[in-house]
Amino acid sequence: MKLNPVTEKFILHWGEMGSQWGVNRTMSQIHALLYIIGKPLDAEEITETLGVARSNVSNSIKELQNWGLVQKVSILGDRRDHFTTNTDVWELARIIVVERQKRELDPTVQFLQELMNSPEFEHENSEVKARIRDTQEFVDTVTTWSSEMLRLPTSALKKVLKLGASIKKVLG
Repeated sequence: MKLNPVTEKFILHWGEMGSQWGVNRTMSQIHALLYIIGKPLDAEEITETLGVARSNVSNSIKELQNWGLVQKVSILGDRRDHFTTNTDVWELARIIVVERQKRELDPTVQFLQELMNSPEFEHENSEVKARIRDTQEFVDTVTTWSSEMLRLPTSALKKVLKLGASIKKVLG
């Protein structure tokens, strides 16, 4: 498949953005391709379009499926597996936040709690204990807040996020 210049730039940027966030560049580009094209593609089409190794495509698709970002679909009359992603950017953001929270923040909250519950914690100096408690409270607060925000309907979530700094007026 030949990509238009804007589509190609979008996919390349998405790959760079993913790379900055610690996600494999090819994985990000595959997701971008499926998102921007908006129709199911088989692994060969993805390989040819992006010019990457077939094994890299297979591994990246598996990881995208593990994240819940890509689904396998069947096309009538075609025996190959095709892959698709949600085209609602808000839903994709929800999935990514949930997965990152599950993979990064939840283990950190658990680790910090275990650290504070350990017998060694009581023997630590008060400044270190305070910073660990502050960190645990911060991560727990962010996790709780993001979970609550993700339960909002998209229309409400958009309004909350668009409030930005003007929320200060509401809070006083």
